[in-house]
Amino acid sequence: MVRESSIQAKDFILPLFVSEKAGSKTPIPSMPGVFQFTSGELIAHALDAAEGGIRSVLLFGIPADKDEAARAAYAENGIIQRTVRALKKEVPDLIVITDVCLCEYMSHGHCGVVESGVVLNDESLDLLAKTAVSHAAAGADIVAPSDMMDGRVAAIRAALDGAGFQNAIIMSYAAKFCSSFYGPFRDAAESAPAFGDRRSYQMDFANAREALREVEQDIAESADMILVKPGLAYLDILWRVKERFQMPTAVYNVSGEYAMIKAAAANGWLDERETVLEIMTAFKRAGADLIVTYWAREILEWLR
Repeated sequence: MVRESSIQAKDFILPLFVSEKAGSKTPIPSMPGVFQFTSGELIAHALDAAEGGIRSVLLFGIPADKDEAARAAYAENGIIQRTVRALKKEVPDLIVITDVCLCEYMSHGHCGVVESGVVLNDESLDLLAKTAVSHAAAGADIVAPSDMMDGRVAAIRAALDGAGFQNAIIMSYAAKFCSSFYGPFRDAAESAPAFGDRRSYQMDFANAREALREVEQDIAESADMILVKPGLAYLDILWRVKERFQMPTAVYNVSGEYAMIKAAAANGWLDERETVLEIMTAFKRAGADLIVTYWAREILEWLR
């Protein structure tokens, strides 16, 4: 009766990987229970998840071919675009969110245009905007830029408005830190950088005040929702962002957080169900309105 924080079905977003290369559902070894799906398999999986109470999904695409211009990211018939169209036809009430980044589509694995080994911020904005517009045109309800290039929310908003998608929602990865917790995701999305790292555009994990400046900038550029990533080691950031800006705020329970709990549970060191429910409640307690987590389906079963 007096519990201050609680979790419910509407709080959760299920991330899914759809691959143009996979011939069938392919397990991701570093993320037990998570898979790369073909487009058709993902539709069936999403339909089943929706029947189980899932209300929203976040899509990540893995193209058959990559290049240094990320052409597959904004192709009209790209893997994400095809999948979104099919999802909206087969599961019309499901809220479809699409990751807007270039790393999965660039041959070098970075989140922007690279010249002489340097990731170029401004030159990347047009490609990100084109990608977001192509997702909205396919039927995405929410586009989620995760690249951390400065000015990308403004560029995407202007492009969406100019293309007639004024009602498309932008969920910005506004405070995304350069983190070692992303390792398993890079296996899943096949997006590890071919050289260097992402410290020049993702945030230093030691900085909190900078995170608030990044969030403030994205809100000023017309972001509708804010996301903090990673989650578990960044509850202080999540709390500060929600308290200061009072915007719809999401948190990403990332692949490394998922993998370490799975490993501990497999060894009998932790009770998976109890540990996960505790973590999810902590996210809510810290201010999250929405939680992106690979456990979304299991959590709904546990809550029932």
